[in-house]
Amino acid sequence: MPSMVVIATTAVPDQLRGALSRWTSEVVPGIFVGSVSARVRDELWNAVTETVTDGAALLIHPAPTEQGYALRTASTRRRVPVDFEGLTLICMTGPPTAKASQSDS
Repeated sequence: MPSMVVIATTAVPDQLRGALSRWTSEVVPGIFVGSVSARVRDELWNAVTETVTDGAALLIHPAPTEQGYALRTASTRRRVPVDFEGLTLICMTGPPTAKASQSDS
């Protein structure tokens, strides 16, 4: 049975955007919405995780949870989903720090 999915992408290759647009609608740049079966959803997500490279992606789909949905992420970004007693919350990590090369003289 088809269910609604949302895939949000950032800085992904054009070929991935094209593949996603075959099954979903790109309602704004990088945001794909569609109604697909669980099998198609999982195949699309496999394509995303294999192709995302330096970009990032987030999948939201219905699930039997208290919130009624589940999140999946690909790549590393500042917003990280965290399970908190059955609820998925978003944890903000600190900005990346640049390590200055210092020599001990």
